Amino acid sequence: MQILILNTPITTNFSVMAGSAGGDDTMSPILQFLLVLAIMILAAKGAGYLSTRLGQPAVLGELLAGLVLGPSLLNIYSWGFMSAADSASLSATIKKLSELGVIFLMFMAGLELNLKDMFKVGKVAIFSGTSGVIFPVVLGFLVALPFGYVGDKALFIGILLAATSVSISAQTLLELGVLRKKEGVALLGAAVLDDILVVLVFSIYLSLATGGGGGMLEILLEIFKMLVFFGITILLGRTVLPWLMARVKKLPISEGLLAFTIALIALTAWAAEYLGGVAMIVGAFLLGVLIGQTRFKHELQEKFHAIMYSLFVPLFFVSVGLIIDLTSISGDAWLFALVLCGVAIGSKILGCGLGARLAGFDNRSSLRLGLGMVSRGEVGLIVASIGISKGIINQNVYAGAVVMVLATTLFTPLALKWAFKESKKAVESSATPPATADVN
Repeated sequence: MQILILNTPITTNFSVMAGSAGGDDTMSPILQFLLVLAIMILAAKGAGYLSTRLGQPAVLGELLAGLVLGPSLLNIYSWGFMSAADSASLSATIKKLSELGVIFLMFMAGLELNLKDMFKVGKVAIFSGTSGVIFPVVLGFLVALPFGYVGDKALFIGILLAATSVSISAQTLLELGVLRKKEGVALLGAAVLDDILVVLVFSIYLSLATGGGGGMLEILLEIFKMLVFFGITILLGRTVLPWLMARVKKLPISEGLLAFTIALIALTAWAAEYLGGVAMIVGAFLLGVLIGQTRFKHELQEKFHAIMYSLFVPLFFVSVGLIIDLTSISGDAWLFALVLCGVAIGSKILGCGLGARLAGFDNRSSLRLGLGMVSRGEVGLIVASIGISKGIINQNVYAGAVVMVLATTLFTPLALKWAFKESKKAVESSATPPATADVN
């Protein structure tokens, strides 16, 4: 009797999970997720390994792995073991995991830094972050005019180029071991300011272009929300947070401190965007900086490193390639896309580099900072998606934005590797004693 009772549900469960025996090749959603997850992690790690063997950052290989698995080539979401509905659901799940990955990645970047180091490069971050918004907006506006985009459409293309996503740069600098150098610290500070300025400029633009805002009052409210968020977060982080973490550490709970920190990251990221009006990654980065000043910094670094680099980081960088479909771009869109790529790269290098130079950085450090601000990543895609959903831009501009995001994302790790390699060579060369001249 017991055998019969056990056999019935087990047989039923397996038939449901594996599909009917009548030739249905689809799998249950959880099996689809497990298979795709395994493929993505193995592809990311394998491509990252090959990239390092070729002398390039692992992140470059992970990005290319996503491009290969995406709709441009293999299109993993269209494979025969899942239906269209399952594919959409799986894609949404992977996207959420990848977004969680970038939040954790920016938390770790903040954890690496020291507030004293941030204050030392504060002037550079302000100058670089500000000019890094002005130059792309102006140059983007001007380059859009010959292609027939005028007025608010041309201005939107400029704003599209102003957005910066430093998650790729932060990961590359972490790999190179230079995130705590002055360029890395200034880069993250400039990126935070860049995000704040872009949010303000974009809010003003939408208010004027779509007629859906409250004018100056709404803009002032956005600024007030940001200031309140930063003020409260920093105040609590400097006063309450160390005491609270010490109390949690003493509780008889397995991995209590780690669980508490993950909850704090989620809460701060939520508050940053929902209450403060800035990107989630800014909140995560700020929390990382604050926790980095406590005695729990090194313990959390070790614990997060294992979680991040085994799961979340590979998923994030592969997912960037998964959302890009190069086959959807044709004809005149390619010319516009190529021009957009050139302006996107040049405007950030010129704008951020010039700002850093005016603030006191030398030419080499200014160049490295400018290169680190080039990547647009998911931020550029979000801005482009809003533009096309509101009818501000057409499919050609959106396709150009997709190519621009891909180009800047692939360009950044290569450029940073070259820039810091050249710096290392220069240091080694200056450390070598000069040859003694023969005076005979």
